[in-house]
Amino acid sequence: MAMGIQEIATVTGLSKSTVSRALRGMSTVADSTIDQVRRVADELGYVPSSAAAGLATGRQRAVGVVVPVIDRWFYVKALGGVDAELRRAGYDLVLYNLGGPGGDRDRAFRRSMLRHRVDALVLLSLVLDETERAELELARHPMIVIGGPAPGLRNIGVDDVVVARIAVDHLCGLGHRDVAYVGGQDEAGMNVAVPWLRRDGFVDAMTGHGLGVREEWILDGRFSFAGGADAGATLFAGAARPTAVFCASDEMALGVMLAARRAGLAVPGDVSVMGIDGHEYGEVVGLTTVAQDPEAQGRAAARAVLAEVDGAAVGALAASPAHLVVRSSTGPAPA
Repeated sequence: MAMGIQEIATVTGLSKSTVSRALRGMSTVADSTIDQVRRVADELGYVPSSAAAGLATGRQRAVGVVVPVIDRWFYVKALGGVDAELRRAGYDLVLYNLGGPGGDRDRAFRRSMLRHRVDALVLLSLVLDETERAELELARHPMIVIGGPAPGLRNIGVDDVVVARIAVDHLCGLGHRDVAYVGGQDEAGMNVAVPWLRRDGFVDAMTGHGLGVREEWILDGRFSFAGGADAGATLFAGAARPTAVFCASDEMALGVMLAARRAGLAVPGDVSVMGIDGHEYGEVVGLTTVAQDPEAQGRAAARAVLAEVDGAAVGALAASPAHLVVRSSTGPAPA
C-alpha cells in the first residue's frame, strides 16, 4: 500500500511541511534533504497525486519538450539536463518528437500539444512557422528555445559566430592559411540559423586574419558523420588540398578524420581537423573542438520556464559558455 507524507515525515524525522517542500524540489530546501526525502519516498512507494496538485494550484506540474528528432547527440544531452532539473522540482517531462522532415508537425502543434495540458514548453532547435507560433501563443505557455535563435522567443545556446571565430583563431595561430569549412543544413531539424551563423563566423574570422575563402572549400556535411566523410572525400580528392578543415559539428569532423585516413593522409601531419560541440567520441579519437555543454543548457532552460511558471519576470538569457579544447587532431601547418 502506498504511503503518504506523514509516513515519510515519521521515517525522516522532518516536519510534514519540509517533506512537502522537498518533494517539490523547492530552493528553500537543502539538496541533501531533497535527496533524503525522495529516497525514503521511493522506498515507501509514495506516489504524489498530480491530479490533486493540479486542482489545488491550477498547474499540471509538467513541462512539454519538443524535439525535431530524438537520435542526435545534442538533443539527447539537452533532454537529460531538462529532465534532471524538472525531476528536482517535482515536475514531469512530456516529450513531443516531431520525427524529422517526414514527421507530423501539425499533430504536435495543433492538437496533441494543446490537448495534453502542460505548464510550459521547451523547444529544442526549432524554427516555427506562423501557424505554429499562433497555436503556441494561444496556449499562453512560458516558452524557451535551446540551440539557435527563434524570432520573438527567448533562447539559450552558444554564440555561434563567436564559436566559429575561436576555431579559426586556433587554426590560424598554428600557421594555417588554407582552411576549408564543412557545414551545410541538417534537414532532420536543426535550427536553420545555426549552420548559417557558424559559416558566417568562419568567413568573417578568416577575413579578419586577412585570408580568403575558396568557394569549393565550403562543403555540405549534413551535420552527420556520414556527411562529414563524404565532404572529406571530396576535399581530399581535389588537386589543391587544404591544410586544415574546420567542421561546424564534431560528428562531421569525425567523418572528415575518417576520410583523411582513407585518403592516406596523416592527422594532423598532413591536415588538421577540428569541430564544434564537445561530443564524447571526439575525446576518444583526440579531436580538437570548441566544446559546449548542452546538458547545462537544458538545466538552465528548465529553470527559466519554471521560474516563469512561478510568476517571476524572466528576461533574455546570456549566451552559454564555449571553450577551446585542444587535442591531437590539430597541429602546425605543413611547411
